[in-house]
Amino acid sequence: MPAVLDSESDIRRAAMDLLARREHSRYELQRKLIQRGASPEHIETALDRLAEEGLLSDSRYVESYVRSRANAGFGPVRIREELRQRGIARDAAEQALRESGFDWDETLHQLWQRKFAGEYPGDAREHGRQGRFLATRGFSMEAIGRLLRR
Repeated sequence: MPAVLDSESDIRRAAMDLLARREHSRYELQRKLIQRGASPEHIETALDRLAEEGLLSDSRYVESYVRSRANAGFGPVRIREELRQRGIARDAAEQALRESGFDWDETLHQLWQRKFAGEYPGDAREHGRQGRFLATRGFSMEAIGRLLRR
């Protein structure tokens, strides 16, 4: 079991270790520090200070997360939900998705090409299979329908 984080300097060090590996949302960092035994009042102070210093930024986290997940072939519906689970406000997620520069229809098409080798469904069963896969990857039924009707 890890040592309890009982001082602000211990909490700051642990937070910086986590941030050195990858960007984190404030909510994620708070949750991880609580799991490591830090007191909530010390966490808030440490996180406020990290945010003031520009080391912790939810907007930078969201931008990085959207880019990473989109490059991995995930769509806006799934990314939006994953961000919500990570404590990001819906408005911030929507803005990041809009400003990401991704052409979601093109991302969907590339994923479909990779997974199904450009083979349009020949029957209702295959149509359902392809549609379900693409929906679980986070694309809207409307976009999936447009793609599979081509």
